[in-house]
Amino acid sequence: MDSTSSVDRGEADWLVGNPTRQQLAASLWVGSVGLLVLGLQPVLLGALFTQGHVTGDELALVATAELITIGIGSAIVAMALPARNMRGKSAILLILLALANVWTARSAGANMLIAARAAAGLAEGGLVAVATELIARSRKAERIGGYFVSLQTLAQCVLTLLLTLAVIPAYGASGGFMALAVVCVLSLVVAQAVADDYADLPRDEHFSNVLTPGAITALLSIFCYFMFFGSVWAFLEPLGAQYGIDGRTVGLIVSASLAAQISGAMTATVFEARINYRVAIIGVGVVAVLACVVLASKPALTAFWAAALAMGFILLFVVPYQIRLAIAADETRMAALLVPAAQLFGLALGPVAASLLIDEGDFRAVPEFAAVSVIASVALLGLFVALARRRAAV
Repeated sequence: MDSTSSVDRGEADWLVGNPTRQQLAASLWVGSVGLLVLGLQPVLLGALFTQGHVTGDELALVATAELITIGIGSAIVAMALPARNMRGKSAILLILLALANVWTARSAGANMLIAARAAAGLAEGGLVAVATELIARSRKAERIGGYFVSLQTLAQCVLTLLLTLAVIPAYGASGGFMALAVVCVLSLVVAQAVADDYADLPRDEHFSNVLTPGAITALLSIFCYFMFFGSVWAFLEPLGAQYGIDGRTVGLIVSASLAAQISGAMTATVFEARINYRVAIIGVGVVAVLACVVLASKPALTAFWAAALAMGFILLFVVPYQIRLAIAADETRMAALLVPAAQLFGLALGPVAASLLIDEGDFRAVPEFAAVSVIASVALLGLFVALARRRAAV
């Protein structure tokens, strides 16, 4: 796909350009490498904590710094840089991420770890943009987005098992980050298949397209939804401990949730064209609130399992519909490019906000805060619909 095809609208599946399946798969893989850490953070950061490299508070700072810089990196590459030389950009970002992972493996002390993971986050965010830039150019962006989240979560599952069973027991947390560096280096081969130039989306302006009330409301709705998930997930183990559930069992629940996430993403990919995005987001909101109510009400082990698995399923099930929401808010698809940033900022800030409500080891306020976040997300969707109808009437 090159710039000369930027006005080609004859292809049924693409607004502009015509990437091959190989080019699409390569871009989705490169983006998935940028998000591997989302599934691996509990394992890698847990190992850092167990080995005494960081305290609990420092651990939260390390995790938050990386998630925030992933969001910043994805926004910068998507909004400020042209979609040109994507093959070379992919290779450079993979090399920078590999170096950041090596830096992390060799870091001693919380400050160095925070700096290393913040640097890694910027490179990871850039890799995410390699995928989202191409997804935004598809006429079936929701379906391609479903493939994207399915691929990244499957890769997270495989690597989680590899690190948990083989690498970290033998080489510790440093070995885990070195393994991530190896994945980045090997992915340089895949990066050679990325389309070099993405055709330009038909737009006249950049930032003004996402400064409209509709686009801002849509992105805030996505942000609030991911605050819900980020807050509960960060405190799932201490919440379980408060209800007498041991850490090993919670670990099994987390692993099963990754499988539920893949199931949710694949289900959404199959049904995304048959369900209106507003119905899907509201339905997911209802399930999320019910899960929060269960987790706040001293559940038995079976109910705790059910709530956690339901949360895992809806986490990625809703993503294609959030992409559709962003497209509905801004037909130039600039807002769609900021969906990953909204999601990641929600994941990062949710635990920070929820932690302010924890009272002397009582974590029940966390799912209560999460429920409020979901309700805010659905309310913002309602506001978006009202704004859209008002704009249509005008």
